[in-house]
Amino acid sequence: MSSAFEFEVVLTSLPTLLKGAGVTLGISMASIALGLVVGMLVCLCRISDRKLLSWPAAVFISALRGIPILVLLLIVFYMLPLVGIGIPPIMAAILSMSLNSGAFQAEIYRGGFLSIPRGQAEAARALGMSESRILWRILIPQVMNKVAPSLTNELIMLLKNSSLASSITVVELLRTSQQIVSNTYRPTELYLTAALLYILMSIAISVVSDTARRKFYHGGRVTA
Repeated sequence: MSSAFEFEVVLTSLPTLLKGAGVTLGISMASIALGLVVGMLVCLCRISDRKLLSWPAAVFISALRGIPILVLLLIVFYMLPLVGIGIPPIMAAILSMSLNSGAFQAEIYRGGFLSIPRGQAEAARALGMSESRILWRILIPQVMNKVAPSLTNELIMLLKNSSLASSITVVELLRTSQQIVSNTYRPTELYLTAALLYILMSIAISVVSDTARRKFYHGGRVTA
């Protein structure tokens, strides 16, 4: 077996690796979207003055942030069938990563809410605005503006953590690389290519996120 770097192996395997990268990106985007919903709901409960809402939310955040995502993946994948809930591996990966991301996003949003002066909401109430209108028209846009960089980091973390989905047979980028390596015995070329694809996806996420934030928040639509 030649020890020289073989570009031909990379070129031959690239279409399959790109397909795996597409699965990785899909899992990451689905997880961040579902995690956004979970995170915002948990955050609103966490900052509530009602202890019946804030305490369970605090427990959820502490528990999900404390469980390693690989352990959570294995729990969801192997334990749900025990209670009669059978889901495909890719859905188990999305569910696990969404719950994990939701816990972290909840704390990100909480920091955003706490950074907004209380006077804004009080002034809006004095003008007769409803609580839901204050939340969606005044508070949440500012929160999303403030936490956008942190959310970008969270999405990149999810992108990298998606490689753990290979442990439950999801054929994403890492699993695809491993399968090709088992046939070609060229780990250096394939794992370096996979690493490059992860880097390129991370850069793309950062660029898209920064561009969207500048256009949406600094284009006159939302100001903080």
